[in-house]
Amino acid sequence: MSWTPNRRHILGYGAAALGATAFGLPVSARAAGEELTIAYNVNLPSWDPTTGPSAVNPTVQGFYQSVFDQFIAQKPDLSFAPGLITEWGWSDDRSKIHMTVREGVTWHDGSPFTAEDVVWSLERAAKAETGNPIQFVWSKVGNFSIDGNRITGDVLSFEPTLFKWMSFLTGYVLPKAYYEKVGAEGFEAAPIGTGPYMVDKFERNAFLRLKANPNYWGGKPAFENVTIKFVTDAASRVAEVESGRSQVTLEIPYEEYDRLIAKDGLAGAATPISDIGMIFLNDIDVMTDRNVRQAAVMSIDKKLLVDRLLRGYGKPIDTLEAPEYAAFDDSIKVPYDPDKARALLAESGYSTDNPVKFKIQTTRGFKPKDYEMIQAIVGMWRKVGIEAEIEVYEIAKHFELRAADQLAPAAFYNWGNAIGDPTTSTGFAMYGPSPHSVWDGQDVIDMINPLWGEADEARRIDGWKAVSKHIAEQAYVIPLIQYVQPIVHAKGVNVVPHISGALLPALMTPA
Repeated sequence: MSWTPNRRHILGYGAAALGATAFGLPVSARAAGEELTIAYNVNLPSWDPTTGPSAVNPTVQGFYQSVFDQFIAQKPDLSFAPGLITEWGWSDDRSKIHMTVREGVTWHDGSPFTAEDVVWSLERAAKAETGNPIQFVWSKVGNFSIDGNRITGDVLSFEPTLFKWMSFLTGYVLPKAYYEKVGAEGFEAAPIGTGPYMVDKFERNAFLRLKANPNYWGGKPAFENVTIKFVTDAASRVAEVESGRSQVTLEIPYEEYDRLIAKDGLAGAATPISDIGMIFLNDIDVMTDRNVRQAAVMSIDKKLLVDRLLRGYGKPIDTLEAPEYAAFDDSIKVPYDPDKARALLAESGYSTDNPVKFKIQTTRGFKPKDYEMIQAIVGMWRKVGIEAEIEVYEIAKHFELRAADQLAPAAFYNWGNAIGDPTTSTGFAMYGPSPHSVWDGQDVIDMINPLWGEADEARRIDGWKAVSKHIAEQAYVIPLIQYVQPIVHAKGVNVVPHISGALLPALMTPA
């Protein structure tokens, strides 16, 4: 029997708006379904989807999923489906795992995909020296044996989310023989996978050109050639799709989304996704003062941010668990109370005449209204006695600083959690020893430690809810909103939104 995750499907399936006429492509290309150009909001730093900071960057997973396949696939509604392994599960006593490997699959160079590739990928991910950011998950299974297309392995330490990770960050299968032949540098220069598209040309910080894999086990994608432009400026992405230079774009300001989808030739989809907007608090300087932290949270009117800045596209949240996540607890509330915020600051000697001061870092144009949202928050803070200096950085810089535990006292970020498990939201964001956290409080560490290997699912989820309540009471982080992702596309292209937020050209077809 295949293992089936015991959780609600996240959010629900969002279908694309359909149209009849292409926009900005030659008629011959449109008819043949040959060309597609996408204006994307991020660069691709690295081609190895299993090592380094980019491996845990949710916003680049769409690139990786176009070229590589994961152990277990996720449908657009985030339900799990067979990928390169078609069946998976635990032994009754949870001491072993088993997997059945898909047959008849080939790598982009024509060589056969085998069970050895799966075992090598898992063993490589488990080695600390390979630099897999999720090594502590993959290292919990080992001693694999192969019998035809069936793999068994020992559970070295029970990890309740192991199979969920097989469709999440770093959960990709790489080619053993090819990688060992060309090495890390050779693979970076000429990556191959088993995915729906093959890399045709890659210009760092400029564009990626993909070519359809004619032998893809899931069926050849509809567009023969896909060019993905790296356009980090939101206004430039708007210009790309409005002019017809690109047929699809995403993550633009919501007022521009509303304007563009009203134009002839363009359509769109605004879909709730599994990403949340948040502000990391680093346990340095003034953030060690609980009054300052609580005042910073209580003085933010999240509903006003959604209504005014995001035009209603979004949902205010009070924990790092979005409503569709497995450990969401609606009873945990942090009220908007600027008067209480002023009183808390006064207890610590601060006021509008003597404000507490710190730096807040943010991206600009990476997510819709990210910078403007932080500007508005800084304005709200100023009214209660908080003076925050804004520093703008690229998302890659955020990852670099966070991995080194060098973020400012406050830092905006969007957290992706496509598998909806509390370990992959509250867990990694707030567990001090994690490379993804900058809050190192021992109280949180002690609460989380027993939950990593908790085999009783109900007890595990209840434990994570208790962690979320404690974090909210202590104001160790500032959750802001659950995102709605805006996608604008030419009516000549059908787009299927993926609730993970990944924009996948393999799901696009000519109208």
